[in-house]
Amino acid sequence: MGEPQYLKYPILPLAQSVFALASPTTDTTTKKTSLKTLQDAIREHKMAPLYAHLAHPTTGKLNAPGEGGSLSPSISRTNTNAGSPSPYNLLRRTSSINAPSIVGVLGGKTDKSVDLPWDEALYNELKADNEKELEAIQKEEDEAVESAGDTEVANAQGKRAEFYAKVGDKDKSLEEFEKLFEKTSILGTKIDIVLAIIRIGMFFDDKLLVKKNIDRAQQLVESGGDWDRRNRLKAYTGLHLLTIRAHGLAAAPLLDSLSTFTSTELCPYSSLVVYATLAGAVALPRRDFKSKVVDAPEIRAVFGAASTEERLSALGGASSAGQGADDTMETDSEPKKATTTPKPTVVNLTTLGSGNDAEAEPEIDFSPLATMVSSLYSGNYSSFFTSLAAVETNFVSQDRYLFEHKNWFVREMRLRAYAQLLQSYKVVGLESMASSFGVSVAWLDKDLAPFIASQRLPCTIDRVKGVIETQRPDDKNKQYNDVVKQGDQLITKLQKYGQVVRLRGSERS
Repeated sequence: MGEPQYLKYPILPLAQSVFALASPTTDTTTKKTSLKTLQDAIREHKMAPLYAHLAHPTTGKLNAPGEGGSLSPSISRTNTNAGSPSPYNLLRRTSSINAPSIVGVLGGKTDKSVDLPWDEALYNELKADNEKELEAIQKEEDEAVESAGDTEVANAQGKRAEFYAKVGDKDKSLEEFEKLFEKTSILGTKIDIVLAIIRIGMFFDDKLLVKKNIDRAQQLVESGGDWDRRNRLKAYTGLHLLTIRAHGLAAAPLLDSLSTFTSTELCPYSSLVVYATLAGAVALPRRDFKSKVVDAPEIRAVFGAASTEERLSALGGASSAGQGADDTMETDSEPKKATTTPKPTVVNLTTLGSGNDAEAEPEIDFSPLATMVSSLYSGNYSSFFTSLAAVETNFVSQDRYLFEHKNWFVREMRLRAYAQLLQSYKVVGLESMASSFGVSVAWLDKDLAPFIASQRLPCTIDRVKGVIETQRPDDKNKQYNDVVKQGDQLITKLQKYGQVVRLRGSERS
């Protein structure tokens, strides 16, 4: 089907720069760096529409008051890990779903301490350059119509669609890509166009647009897409599910993409590792969490906890086409002591061994994330709480895909740690449990209460005795009720079948 097309634009890291510039959780140094990156990109790529979209004094998203506010009802606290709900239903879980905007995830709480200044002269200059480039593209298309074939015409139309995606004109780029999609008969090119539309939706945080086109891309891929495009779509799907708080559904495609990652236009490899780790930590059962996250060679290599042999093994998995992620199941061993992870530099497995790892991605301290994963599995809860706070500050609050769900994520991780400790005991002392987590008894009591009231922790707190009593589920009664229910369904089906048989027998006689 040929090499994938339309992968360069839009430039998704620029959306992260816009988020960092507007986010109240970003430090001033990062804001200034993001501002310079954004201004340089606007000038380099002549991004007049995006500049006006962001910085215009009256309509700019970084200047308009209350932009990106929530229009949806209150967010449900139902655990997304229970069952497999449809991603369509999960769209309502995000506060920005009805207000798609490049800064919509901030819910209108933007910080203007470092702003993007508006320069009318610069905008007019960029706009003039855009018009010249569009004229050149139109001239190329006219010449192709007169003296060349359909391929050359499609190439010129593709350049126009890419141009609008490059300069940040959402509506016109979507319009041009849709026209190109209708005129294209090659399946691989159709998939590439839909993937480009998905990235436009991700750039402007339009979750409905992303969901619609992921479904469309899935249908195209199932009708005969090649391995590379199937693999790219897997990463796209996992990241989208993460943005709508469907971590239970996102974990599988994200973790499967680790060993075969090629979607560098979507995010850096280290970012994919972070997304996969966070999704797996909050959603996977303990056995899968051990094999697919704690001991996964791809994750250990990036976190800096792997040996040279493990890194080379992970590199082999990342570069081999068609080979899935390591799904080997391991038996849970006895909890081990949490080890201190040294501060590592990020390692991109797609460039490991090429000698330019430092240039591929910036240096990132993954030690809080590595400590959180290892301490949760090993049961070192005091270290887990400390590292969880660091992960919230250094990763979840700083990422545009994760920011909207940071409170939910931290709450779910605390719940997971509580459940893991309580399932091993019938009675636990409040003071002992508080000591294990490094918190006060009053704080622990207050934090456990909502989980117990919503029946997410099967236990009760006796403050007089100072203990927590775990209530074991009655498996025998559950099995009996299941047998009765299934038996009733079977009897009903047999009765209907018997009536049909008797009717047909009387007709034959």
